[in-house]
Formats: sequence, C-alpha cells, structure tokens
Amino acid sequence: MQDSKKSIFQNLLEVSERFVKEHKVLLIAFIVFFAAVSALNFADTSTSETVESFRLEDFEEGAIADRNIFARTTLEPDIANPVSIQEGERIIHKGFKITAEEYSKLKKLAEAPSYVDYRAFADRELLLLLIFVFYFFLFTPVLLKRDVEMSELVLQGVFLVFIYACTVFGGKLHFFTSIYTIPILIPSSFCVFLIAILYGQTSAVYFSIVSAMIVYAAAGFQIVPCLFTLSSGIASSRIVRKIEKRTDMVFSSLILSFLNMVFMSVLKIIYNDNFSDAFFVLIGVALNGFISGILALGFITPLESLLNTASVFRLMDLSDTNTPLLKNLCVTASGTYQHSIMVAQLAENACRQVGANALLARVAAYYHDIGKMDHSDYFTENQQDGNPHDDLNPSLSLTIIRTHVKLSVEKATEQHLPAAVIKIISEHHGNSVVRWFYEKAKKEDPNVREEDYSYYGNLPSTKESGIVMLADTVEAACKSLDKPSVSRLDSFIQSLIDKKVNAERQLDNCPLTFKDLKKIKDSFVQILAGYYHSRIKYPGQKDGEDTSAPISQPAQNVSGAQNNEDEGKNG
Repeated sequence: MQDSKKSIFQNLLEVSERFVKEHKVLLIAFIVFFAAVSALNFADTSTSETVESFRLEDFEEGAIADRNIFARTTLEPDIANPVSIQEGERIIHKGFKITAEEYSKLKKLAEAPSYVDYRAFADRELLLLLIFVFYFFLFTPVLLKRDVEMSELVLQGVFLVFIYACTVFGGKLHFFTSIYTIPILIPSSFCVFLIAILYGQTSAVYFSIVSAMIVYAAAGFQIVPCLFTLSSGIASSRIVRKIEKRTDMVFSSLILSFLNMVFMSVLKIIYNDNFSDAFFVLIGVALNGFISGILALGFITPLESLLNTASVFRLMDLSDTNTPLLKNLCVTASGTYQHSIMVAQLAENACRQVGANALLARVAAYYHDIGKMDHSDYFTENQQDGNPHDDLNPSLSLTIIRTHVKLSVEKATEQHLPAAVIKIISEHHGNSVVRWFYEKAKKEDPNVREEDYSYYGNLPSTKESGIVMLADTVEAACKSLDKPSVSRLDSFIQSLIDKKVNAERQLDNCPLTFKDLKKIKDSFVQILAGYYHSRIKYPGQKDGEDTSAPISQPAQNVSGAQNNEDEGKNG
C-alpha cells in the first residue's frame, strides 16, 4: 500500500515538474505581474475607507447593525476624530442601532492611515489569484492554438497592471466614484485594439475576458464596470479584425464610440439607473472609445517595431514589391523574384480557402528565397547559359543549395522582418531531401545517407508555413509539366502534396487537415490552370512568335527539371 502511495506521489511529482518545465516562462511572467497587481491592491486597500471589507457607506447612523465589528488596533483621539478606540473593542453590536459614537468610531477606523483592512485585501487577493490562474490556462497552447510569445505576455501583463491602476485610483476621483462613470477612465479598449492588431483576435478576446475580471476586482466587486469592459473589449477585437489600412482605425474608433454609448445605455436600463447623468456618462464613454482608437494608431508603429510582430499594418508595408530588398531581388535574381511572386499568389489564395492568415503567407512567400541573391546563377530559375552544377561534385552543390535557407533567414533578420515571417522562411523546405543531388551522389557512393542530403530546417509548424512549402513546391514543379491541362495539373499537384504528406512526412507538425489539403489543392489548380491556359493562334502567326504561349517543354537542364518535383528549382 505504501509503495502504491509512493508511486502515485512520484507520478504527481514528475507530472508537476514536467508541467513547470514546459510552462516556465508563462509561470514566471504571471508571478511577476500578479505581484505587481497585489502591490496595487495593498495600496488601494490602505487608502480606502473600508472596515472588515465593508465600505463606510454601507453603515448608517441609527440603522440596525447586521454584524458585529471588533477593532483590530488601538487608535488615539485626534482633531478630525476625537474618539478613542481600543484593540479588541466591539464597535457595533449585531441587532442594535448604530449610535452616533459608534458611527464616529467606524469612520475613524475607515479613515485612519495606520489602519489597513486586511480582510478587504485578502478578499480581493483571492479573486486576483483566481483570475491569474484562469488567465494562465487561457494562454496555454491548447486553448490559444499556438505558442504564446514572451513579448505578448509582457505587453499584456503591463496592460493588466495599467487597467487595474486606472480603475482603482481613478475611482477615488470625485467625478468618477459612480459605477457608471468609472468606465470612462478604464483604458481596456485601447489595450484590446493593440493586442488584436499585434497578436490577433483570439488573444484580444481572451484578454478582454481577463481585463473585465480585473476591473471587477478593482472596482470593488461592482458588476456594471465589469460588463461594460467585457462588451467594449470584445467589440474592439471584432471591429479591427479585418482592417488593412491605418486610416481604418479612425472609422473603427467612431464605431466603438457609438457601441460604447449603446452598451452603457443598456446597462443603465437593466439596472434601473436614472438618466440624470446620461449626457456626461454617454459622452464620456464615447470619447473613451474614440480616443482609444486614435491612441492605438499612434502606439502601433513603435510597438510593432519594438516587439517585431507581424501586425496587419506592418505586413501591408512589407507586401509592397517596391521595398529595396525585393527590388534588389528582382535585379540580381529575376527568376527567383518571379517565382516568389507566383508562390505568394498561390499561398495567399490557399490561405483564404482554409481560414489562415493570407497576408502573412503572401509576405513570407515574397521573401522566402531572398538568400538566393548571393548565388543566383546556381538556381535553375535564374540560369540562362548552362548549369554550373555540372562542373561541381554533389556535396558542394548541396552546400550551395542548402545554404540559401540560412542566408534567407539571415537577410530577413538583418532587415528586421517580423518573427512570424522569418519562421516561415526557415521552415519552407523543412528537412526534406535535396533529391537530385542525393541521387547523383548515390551513383558515386551507394552508402550515402539521405540525412546527409537534407535541409537543416524544422518542419512547418503553422498553416501558413505548410501552405508556403506546398506552394513553393507546386509552382516550381508545374513548370516542368508537359502540356499542363486542368486534369493533368490536378493529378500532378495531388501527387506532389501526397508526397510531402506521406513519403516525406513534412506536414506532421502542421495543423492542416485533409479537408484543408483538398481546398489547397483545388486552389492551386484554379490559379495555375488560368496561368497556363491555352491561347488561340493569330492569323499569319508563325510558331514560336507568341512569347506568351504556355510552357510546353520541360526545363532544359536536367538537374533543374528533376529537382523541381522535390525541392523547387534546385532549392
């Protein structure tokens, strides 16, 4: 029996150790920010007029006391409150009227700087602990559907502390003591706007839920500020879901201003509040929404650069083909540039079909082969006067081909491209075999291993990364297809995808489903069929005069054609 208990204890210990090790960064971040919020909680409690967790307004002279309250400290009389209090003294008696002297003692306790209502502090601390535990599990990869970034945790932690501080200390101002006026000062929409743009709608919705709970704790367990924060936050995350231009933030701000007035009006109706202060309150929450959007627009540029995130605005800037890096690619490796443009079209359209981030995939496709600029002549799409690999041994050729991924990542890092884009660049070949040079080396040495002729990259870990890999392979391989009709394209692309999935196992870590792969294949076929469609011959036209005729001959150099199906143009 003891052995059984010991075994159970050991298993729990091992599971706990593994959990802590896997979520170490999350745990550290949450502990730090919980400590920061706790410090604010203590500061608020020590400056609040509460007794045993009850506000002074909950007591009234002449009313029947519904509880006993004992003094936990001794207080001497002063000018403001000339009554004295002894530690352990019963201030009010349950079931008896509160006398003027007893009310004065309650007031003295509540206002005394040396008196800290530890009961109120502990109550709120327990709620904050539950909130942060809930927050921790919300942002685990299981619910978030991706690994959370450390920069995201830091930003959200700072925002939560900021929201808590504004709610706590803003509520002490004379004009914002009401539960209907305090939402005017809560900057949750501003924070949600930034998180939605920088990290996506899912993170923004989760943050909205947590920030509403934080406001509930900071506002003294009042439900109205909590519900308003929740409604406004979720609306903010939804409004900016599909914005593409910075000017769209102005319209988003106006929409949120209107919605904030609607939310507050509904809450006043639900809780039977009069509309005597409606003008001030409604104008206030409307300004909160509008200013939140304008401030977010101002903060987004420095934050997206500082945090190196793939925000929609930054991706739109990078998608401009007139950027110096892409113009340089066009000049030094024109074939690679055209290949990248086509891969981007394929990847973007496929992402739209499966609900992935189409803009991210398009930008990553533009830059995925920028490392080829250093040795452009060694890649099939840029070769015009023969293939230099014919004079090299397979291992040296492999080194040149394989290095382009590393060089692409280095150049992308130098240009401060978003981390999500760099990740796709590093994964777009996975650890697949450079088949042509492997087969060539195998003829010279039958003992050569596939691992020695594989890329060094990681397998695609996101839908966007997997789609860029497939688009890269398909675009290059289809150029070697003779007379590419729709039916031939369909079967050929299907075989390429099947090879990546089954033979090479390149999509094992990718969340793409078989249903997604079917949509991706159909999307590829649709675009490539239009690209390779046949054209009529004009009267008097001689063969070869139509330079826009579809490619009907396989690539001239053997290494390029063979490698197209496996790696896409020698890499």
